Formats: sequence, C-alpha cells, structure tokens
Amino acid sequence: MTYEDLERAAGASGLLVMGALHPRRCGAAQLTDGTLILLGAGPAFWPAFTTAPEARDGAPDPIDRWSRRVVGGLAAQYGAEAHFPFGGPPYAPFIDWALKSGRAFLSPTGMMVHDTVGLMISFRGALHFGQEFDLPPLHARSPCTGCPAPCLTACPVEALRRDAPYDLAACHSFLDSPAGADCMMKGCAARRACPLSAGAGRTDAQSALHMKAFHPS
Repeated sequence: MTYEDLERAAGASGLLVMGALHPRRCGAAQLTDGTLILLGAGPAFWPAFTTAPEARDGAPDPIDRWSRRVVGGLAAQYGAEAHFPFGGPPYAPFIDWALKSGRAFLSPTGMMVHDTVGLMISFRGALHFGQEFDLPPLHARSPCTGCPAPCLTACPVEALRRDAPYDLAACHSFLDSPAGADCMMKGCAARRACPLSAGAGRTDAQSALHMKAFHPS
C-alpha cells in the first residue's frame, strides 16, 4: 500500500485526499503514531453523491451517512481506522489535523483555507493507519500570502472581518432575509470570493445543500 494507492482509491470513490501527516512527528491531537490521511469533497464528490442511495432516500443527514459508508468502506478495505468530523460530541480534532498536514491554513477571516479547494473545505473523514508510510514532500505556504483577501470584503453584512470574531447573529439574520437568498442558493459569499475555492468544483445545488444544513429554514 502506498499514498498513491490511497489517492486513487479515494478518487474513485468521489473523495479528494486533502492532507496527510505522521501524527508522531507533528504532535497531532489524539493520535500518537502511524499515518493519517484526510479525505474531503472535491470536484468528483457531487457526481458520486447524487447517484448514491443516501441522496435519494429522504432520510436525514445524507452526506454524513454517505461519508460513513464510503470512508468506512475504504477503512475496511485498507486496514485503517475511520474518523469523522461529525457524530459528536466529542468530535475528532479535524482542525488540528488539517493545520498540521501543511495543506490547510488560517485565512484572514479566521476560517481555514486549503491549498486546493480554498475556503470550500468539507472534510468527510480520515483514515488512520498503524504504520508510517511515505508521503509526498510539502512546500507549506499559505495561499493567503500576497492575496488581496477578497474574502474580507465579500460578506454583505461584514460577518467575517480580520481579527474579529465571526458574527453569527448577523450572518443568520441576513440568511433569513430576501437578500440572503444568493448565499443560501450559491454558498457563502466570502467562501466563494476566495480565488482557490473554484478548485472544489462546487455546483449551486451542492452549495445549497450545505447551506441548508448550516442554516435550516
């Protein structure tokens, strides 16, 4: 088994390898050894999900249930332990893992930004292997370095500002208003403004599903 094997298997399942780390070497939370592979939604996710039974059965939490089945299947196939960013409390420390993978960073808004999908980060699970195996070399550098930060000016109600806490109340009030329909149907304006967010391949339908989960009507 190699990193490339896992990358191919994840891609065939509709997932993107969004980070990898050796917990012992970087001091990752809750883990002491082995190799951790972080999996998330990229361009292949939506076509895979929308043709799956979870997308059509009408039961709650379709994306989480899809993630448990698909990531759990990869874990069983490759002899790993599956972890998920949902189902708590307690919750697995995905933020710590992502930042220590060297592929995710804190953006000026305080949200995480990823080197491939920008602010459209959606972790669906992780695979923890008991053994260490080789990982691709990283040249960690935040994509926000040198960026004019359009994410800071895109929010219509300035709910996301530099060095300020996220104004959840202002965000939700706006989403409840007629003017908030654009964010509800296409996704958070600040997240969309990130130049790298296009790498996630999000359709409006996918963004609308995520927004409905974030802010149920």
